[in-house]
Amino acid sequence: MLDRQQFFRPESGGKPVTSKRNRWLVGTVLTLALAAFLSLSFLPFLSGTINRRATGNNDLPAADPAAAQAELESQARGYELVLEREPDNQTALRGLIDTQIQLGNVEAVVAPLEKLVELNPTVTEYQVLLAQTKQQLGDLDGAAQRYRAVLDQQPTDMNALQGLTALLVQQGLPQAAIGLLQDAVKTAEQLQSEGSVPGLDTTSINLLLAQVYVEDNRTDQAITLYDEVIAATPEDFRPVLAKALVLQEQGDNTAAKALFDQAAAMAPDQFKDQIQQMAAQSEPSQPLTSDPSDSEAPTPDGDTP
Repeated sequence: MLDRQQFFRPESGGKPVTSKRNRWLVGTVLTLALAAFLSLSFLPFLSGTINRRATGNNDLPAADPAAAQAELESQARGYELVLEREPDNQTALRGLIDTQIQLGNVEAVVAPLEKLVELNPTVTEYQVLLAQTKQQLGDLDGAAQRYRAVLDQQPTDMNALQGLTALLVQQGLPQAAIGLLQDAVKTAEQLQSEGSVPGLDTTSINLLLAQVYVEDNRTDQAITLYDEVIAATPEDFRPVLAKALVLQEQGDNTAAKALFDQAAAMAPDQFKDQIQQMAAQSEPSQPLTSDPSDSEAPTPDGDTP
């Protein structure tokens, strides 16, 4: 059986992302996108399971894991029997997906998700989840095709943009990611001017674009874009937080702290603690100028500088 937590790591094709910058990029992108809670919509029947698996908070009784696994396998078989009689039963399809995720059977998630996509061609979340599953299985071309299928329907869909951007960056194609997001920004601005998509969140797309600039070592362009977004949306804490993270990465802790404080003051209560934890990383535990002989010492997250 596959390692359950492997399914939910931000990795490409099951291979670990060894670059500290890549991990920072993906983690920050996800944080910023989740913070855009008004513009994103996730499937509740899966998001809770994903969060439990990612945190290791397993609902299976610790006293008898074998019995718990047998119970989950029995549930999965029950859903399969229902689907043999009623192949379009969406409750059974969702139940089977949820159960297979808990069992760590990633490959078994593909078929019911594909069926849900077939039954709900306009529900883009199903397609995004299918793309994420294919990505975890190493089918990067299949994942990219699914993301692009969503974007063909909805060019500014944040779930698909986020997923495809992360995939392109992990494949070492930041220029492709930049082109994708620049086109999405233009489309979003046009739709906004026409008023055809109420509540369209152009800010989230610009934040993703700025993050890719950082990944591509175009930090000045990223900071310029953050400043433009801050000026355009002075009530939004996300670009302030993003700029603080970039300055923190550059070692400009004084400027970063000021922005962290500003972001924390602006953010909804549910994000304040997380922002303060990020800001705490700006406080060095040792002098910024250290002995060169210590240059290979591991950092707090286990990486070498």
